[in-house]
Amino acid sequence: MTALTSTPNNLRTALMAGSIALAMVGLGFASVPLYRIFCQVTGFGGTTMRISEAEAATVQAVNKTIVVRFDANMRGLPWEFKPERPTETVTIGARDMTIFLAKNLSDHPVTGTATFNVSPAQAGQYFSKVQCFCFTEQTLKPGQQLRMPVVYYVDPKILDDPDTKDVEEITLSYTFYPVDEPGKGS
Repeated sequence: MTALTSTPNNLRTALMAGSIALAMVGLGFASVPLYRIFCQVTGFGGTTMRISEAEAATVQAVNKTIVVRFDANMRGLPWEFKPERPTETVTIGARDMTIFLAKNLSDHPVTGTATFNVSPAQAGQYFSKVQCFCFTEQTLKPGQQLRMPVVYYVDPKILDDPDTKDVEEITLSYTFYPVDEPGKGS
């Protein structure tokens, strides 16, 4: 009789263990997009804030400037990738635009996608992007050059944060990676 009563317990334990394993696999697949969303919402780890046109229109410029440096990197792409201007002095709170240039140096179409970060990390929550090419697949034909704009502003709240009061320069850095299967997302 003990063998008969332990079979349902063993089955229940096996089902619970299997459910936990499936949940862990699902969480593993969801962790990258969830972390990306978390970083974009909070500015954690130097991730810039994403802002709508309407939200950007409500920000008032202040009479103070900051230097923004632009950095461009590639991993495994036959491209040339660089900012049109390596630095800009911008008015805090005023919308600005910079251009990044990408050129396919190969003899075949190549698709890449970019990730970004801001340093110093504590300034990430105050660097707001209104328009950006990041996380969007970019396919360049052989020899094609593409101008990619980034519309951004530095939030005036940066001046009120004791952790960023001494920040005089912010670096916006992009790294382009190849997309293995274009159209399948990054």
